[in-house]
Amino acid sequence: MPGIAGIAESGRSTLVEEMLNKIKHRGGAGRKVIEVEDETLGIVWTKSQESSIGNQISDQSVRDYVDEGHFAEACVKNGRLMLMRDPLGIAPLYYGKTEDGVLCFASEVKALLEVTHDIHELPPGCRYDGSRMERYFCLQKQPPSDETPEHIAKELYLRLATSVEKRIRGDVAGSWLSGGLDSSALAALARPHVETLHTFAAGFPDAPDIERAREVADFIGSNHHEVIVNFDELLAVLPTVIYHLESFDALLVRSSITNYLVSKAASKHVPAVFSGEGADELFAGYDYLKSLDISMLPDELIDIENRLHNTALQRVDRSASAHGLIAHVGFLDSKVVDYALRIPAKFKLYNGMEKWILRRAIDEKLPKEIVNRKKAKFWEGAGVSELLAQYANEHITDNEFKDERTLLNGEVINTKEELMYYRIFRRHFGDLTDISWVGRTKGAPKE
Repeated sequence: MPGIAGIAESGRSTLVEEMLNKIKHRGGAGRKVIEVEDETLGIVWTKSQESSIGNQISDQSVRDYVDEGHFAEACVKNGRLMLMRDPLGIAPLYYGKTEDGVLCFASEVKALLEVTHDIHELPPGCRYDGSRMERYFCLQKQPPSDETPEHIAKELYLRLATSVEKRIRGDVAGSWLSGGLDSSALAALARPHVETLHTFAAGFPDAPDIERAREVADFIGSNHHEVIVNFDELLAVLPTVIYHLESFDALLVRSSITNYLVSKAASKHVPAVFSGEGADELFAGYDYLKSLDISMLPDELIDIENRLHNTALQRVDRSASAHGLIAHVGFLDSKVVDYALRIPAKFKLYNGMEKWILRRAIDEKLPKEIVNRKKAKFWEGAGVSELLAQYANEHITDNEFKDERTLLNGEVINTKEELMYYRIFRRHFGDLTDISWVGRTKGAPKE
């Protein structure tokens, strides 16, 4: 995905170039720094975006444009720098102010740290001009549809199919493929629209995701690629993953390691991939949701959807962007999200089956065992499981954990595994007094 950076001062091209150097992995094909009135704006972009570079740059703005409705933008409006982020936070954007009170911004924190340690995440669906934060979009509970499940499944299928089709460019496409329902659905929907579909899976040799992904690839006729890993390889790449991820959240780091490796493999074959992120939050894919009263489900789904921007969507963005890859989150198309919010909760969790209506919608496009496969967290399905937690428990003493778990801003490290990740995070980014911009997974285990 492209990257943007800048500062609300003129004549700062050299500084903005330094910021862009920190996120050059997001581009690789080109870069540009422009001066507009009293602002200096910069952008890097990928080769696949050269034909649509007009969507990224104008005389007044730079834009991290992923696809329709998924963007982060910095523009000059009425003589002031205005920052804006897409409704769900699919494209990242951070901002801060220098010691002199000058507004600056970047797609990743590592670039912003070239200018300031005053780091803030621009919330999804918001605009900011340095003094006023304005929310222009907010997910809200919608009146449930009174249509039959058959009609809903058909309409959902049509919206998903349209979402996938409009994100395909040319005769070749790619898709991450875990063998679960979500990624398999998008791969199956993409397959008829391209001559060649490349699919990519990663994990340990006997990981469930590896086996199930093979089944899906055979069924839909994709060119399938596997990244088979061992534990030593995971440990070796861990510091690089945390550098790109910009987080120490334990569950997020776990899932990012194999996601990073599969993205590296994908970047050798395709410029963009489909990711199934967002489906669990829209259609009730998590097991704990079954314990809730059905009347509480719509509010809970909106809550966890609103948490995606600095957790799972951050993983998707950083894993892809680390290799100059674009990730399309087809489930988070605005028309899919709008419709999903109107699907009655009873059709999302039905007779103990999570994502029941989505399974109905995609039923004829995938093998039955895939349609009915239970949800597995990305790191579980890849075979990572508790290995990293065990390693941390063996290498961090109880006294070290007690002494180090409370951070400078008062936040508390949850587990020894998370402390292991935080130590690496700190080596990359220093002792930051405010890390409120680091997302934390809801309900993460604690010691």
